Amino acid sequence: MTVAVAVWTVAFTPWGAGAAGQTPTMPSTLRYGSGLIDIPVSSVLPHAMITGTVSGFFLALGSRAGIDDTGATVSYGPGVDEFFSDASLAVGLFDRAEMGVTLQALGDEASGGDVWGLFGRVRLWEPIDQGLGLAVGGRYLTSPSFGDGIDYRPGRLGFADERLRADYTGLQGAGTNLSLYAVATAFLRGFDAGRLPRNDLTFTLGVGSGMFGGPGELDFYSSGHSNGWFVGSAIHVETSARSVLTVMAEHNGFDVNVGAHHDWDGFRVGVQYLASNHDWPSAGHTSEYQKPKLGVLGSIAICPGRSGLRCRPRRMARIEPDTIFIPPPPPDTVIVNVAAAAEPTGEEAALCLSTGQSIPIRLASDGDTLIGPSWISVRAMRPNLVFAGTYAADAFWYRAGQLVEFEGGEFIASPDRFPLECGQVLRVGVFEGVPLFSVVSARRPLNVVFVPVRPGEWHRYERVR
Repeated sequence: MTVAVAVWTVAFTPWGAGAAGQTPTMPSTLRYGSGLIDIPVSSVLPHAMITGTVSGFFLALGSRAGIDDTGATVSYGPGVDEFFSDASLAVGLFDRAEMGVTLQALGDEASGGDVWGLFGRVRLWEPIDQGLGLAVGGRYLTSPSFGDGIDYRPGRLGFADERLRADYTGLQGAGTNLSLYAVATAFLRGFDAGRLPRNDLTFTLGVGSGMFGGPGELDFYSSGHSNGWFVGSAIHVETSARSVLTVMAEHNGFDVNVGAHHDWDGFRVGVQYLASNHDWPSAGHTSEYQKPKLGVLGSIAICPGRSGLRCRPRRMARIEPDTIFIPPPPPDTVIVNVAAAAEPTGEEAALCLSTGQSIPIRLASDGDTLIGPSWISVRAMRPNLVFAGTYAADAFWYRAGQLVEFEGGEFIASPDRFPLECGQVLRVGVFEGVPLFSVVSARRPLNVVFVPVRPGEWHRYERVR
């Protein structure tokens, strides 16, 4: 049995880093930054977030296939009993890109020398809550060197392999140094109605060159390859406010890998079953690439700006779609007959309600507020006068000073409370039954939202950095 181990992924966000997150947060691949087990996705790391990953696997084969200059398997040599390790470092840039470096082998020329590389991905489009994300990226790996003057190529398992060459007699060589790809990921809200926990689904489809498709003519390496196409899916389940379980399956172009990762308050443990589409007999494997492997994973996420330095998983975004607002029906009305009076004096203004509508008011000289076409006194009509809309003034979460969770982030109340003009703001969602607004010209992800406290009074909330 081959045991693969990926241990202690470290992630930290420096002070002042952007808080925009992925939708939903993705695990780390074994060697190339964020993604599923071995394939990329369309999302990238948040701005200034850095992830470091160390992975490895123990390889045990009774005998090992050998090839000749034509690439044909002609012999079976001594087996392999060794631990191979990898390391990578990735950083997110401007919520648009992710780049990093990978180190996959260290050694002298007799064992293939060093194999290292660079990887990167640019996010072309990603929805805030649901929809389709698109990205393009690439990976570049150096070639191993065995000191014999032959031009070798890197393999998908990360160790130096003297059987992977640039040229064979009458056979196409292994062009695996540079791998370019395009990938699309569908983000879907899961079935979390009723008592079910929040959950999101992701489906990924991509196509690539290099490592994703070649060398397609070497039987010991590429049995069952898909000509560069890769696919994967995952379900992300919010098991508590501080934990997320991710269950995933993928085909990386050669192998079917399945796994599960559980994040709890910044710590991650996981298990993976790699190359599950290949047979698992009691003995007889001669190819490292076609032997099933059992893997485990452990990680920790660190945020210096948070208590305890741990990055708990983000709550899953739950925002309302764009809405066409229809004016509400008029409320039940109490008809009050008021004797005609002279036009009152006072300053005219407008009161913006949480429905997004404004009503004209007049501020009388005695401090009273007059409303309606007949300029009825609000003071005289209390407590029978009720303004349309829902407000936060009496909500428990507002009086307790809790954070507002919206678009995958947390917003904290600022000291500012003031009136707004309805023409300046637009409803963008709801939190605990109270509508949320932003300025009309704001771009997503939003950094500021406004909460209606009472008719005409609004509270500014800012995204926690």
